[in-house]
Amino acid sequence: MKANQSIRTLDDFRRIAYGFRLPRICLTALDLDLFTIMNTRAWTIPNLAKKMNVSERGLSILCRNLASAGLLRKHGTQYRSSHLGQTMLNAQSPEYRGAYLDLMRQQWDDWSLLTQSVKSGKPVEEQGPEDPEYRRAFTWAMHYRSLEAAKHVAKQMVFPRAQSLLDVGGGPGTFALEFLRRNAQLQATVWDRLAALDVAREIAASCRYGSRLSYHAGDFLQDPPPGKFDVIWLSNAIHIYSPQENTALFRTLRSALNPGGSLLIQDTFLSDKDGLYPADTNLFAVTMLLFTQTGNTYHSTEIQTWLKKARLSKTKLIRLQKGTGDWEGVLIEARHT
Repeated sequence: MKANQSIRTLDDFRRIAYGFRLPRICLTALDLDLFTIMNTRAWTIPNLAKKMNVSERGLSILCRNLASAGLLRKHGTQYRSSHLGQTMLNAQSPEYRGAYLDLMRQQWDDWSLLTQSVKSGKPVEEQGPEDPEYRRAFTWAMHYRSLEAAKHVAKQMVFPRAQSLLDVGGGPGTFALEFLRRNAQLQATVWDRLAALDVAREIAASCRYGSRLSYHAGDFLQDPPPGKFDVIWLSNAIHIYSPQENTALFRTLRSALNPGGSLLIQDTFLSDKDGLYPADTNLFAVTMLLFTQTGNTYHSTEIQTWLKKARLSKTKLIRLQKGTGDWEGVLIEARHT
């Protein structure tokens, strides 16, 4: 929500409060495997209801709403999935983004526990990152989420003189692999948990440049870094941790940078003087409340202050081309001089 869309009247409040309706319709379509069952065919409601084993009345109302949202196309009495429905939402398509869709579906119930998290200041569940099955599923979800963003970032952030890159908490290695594709002289290492690295190995095995990716298992908040590097890439990690944890992490990463090397941070940053916008950055802080012990979203100036405390100097914001990269397309760079 932008500043000029603030809630001022009861009608505004009602419109926002009932914003759950279309998301719930979309998630119900996923729960019912609707896009997978429809695949690329056109269906009448009676035939589709019989195939899905659901009521004609319920399916008719669901499909009308999906069509009005653009996820289905209606021609006479028949419905057909949109291009998105036939590909990324369809388990029969090679473009299916199942792990990321599953993550979105799981969060529906977790968000209903927000009141509990606000009261306690703690996440809704203790499992999460240390459970190997969760970590593997989450890593695949992050790969699907990052595929396009990684291509945009690597196209604009080229390292012609760098020989080595460390991807901290890089999970599936999606960004590291794109950097390798664009920089033939580069060797890269992903530093993450074992379960995440298993996914990275699978993905790298399908890339001709994947042989230049290596793997280091460990906890980057506690363990020493795996050597010295010309570039360190830290993407979507600092929002998981507190200011104190991030400052300590920056000190660790400084020790892993070669003189003249760069630390590049990709995340979602607050940018206005009051720390309220972008709205998506503020909303993501709620996700961190629900799923992490100490996470939050931070103002770009806060992060630059922590970097200076860690003796990383010459901090600056790098703005990618509009509409490219992750989040708002803003990176923070700090150098080891």
